[in-house]
Amino acid sequence: MGEYKFYGHETAGAPRPLESSLAWLKSPLDLYDALSDGLWRRETCAPRMQDEWTPGNKTLGQCSITAFIVQDLFGGEVYGILRPGGNYHCYNVIGDARFDLTSEQFGEEAKELVYDDKHLQSREVHFAKEEKKARYEYLKQLVYEYRK
Repeated sequence: MGEYKFYGHETAGAPRPLESSLAWLKSPLDLYDALSDGLWRRETCAPRMQDEWTPGNKTLGQCSITAFIVQDLFGGEVYGILRPGGNYHCYNVIGDARFDLTSEQFGEEAKELVYDDKHLQSREVHFAKEEKKARYEYLKQLVYEYRK
């Protein structure tokens, strides 16, 4: 697509999909391109942030559902960075690749995030919230319906 600015973009091209049902999907970079191409939207943003969501800050409020979709497609683990207020910002670790497709939402503050792999995240905890599970399922459906 173009120049990538998310954390770990240098290593995000290495992981390969677990299955090949999406012909366009070769690495998390392809997934980022598809998400940036309109799949991330206000409806997939966390409800508490939807009023702040814009196409110019499309990664806002998308971290956990995106990270778990990455895990579905490429494997690995989802970790979290504890944020003020007690929420976790999620990112992916797959083998030697550590990346955060949604780090751009933090702007300059992203440079201060510490990716230390200390807080393993679970679907059971995140998807205990029905609205989050519904957003995840909706975004995943959009990914599977996407055509380049």
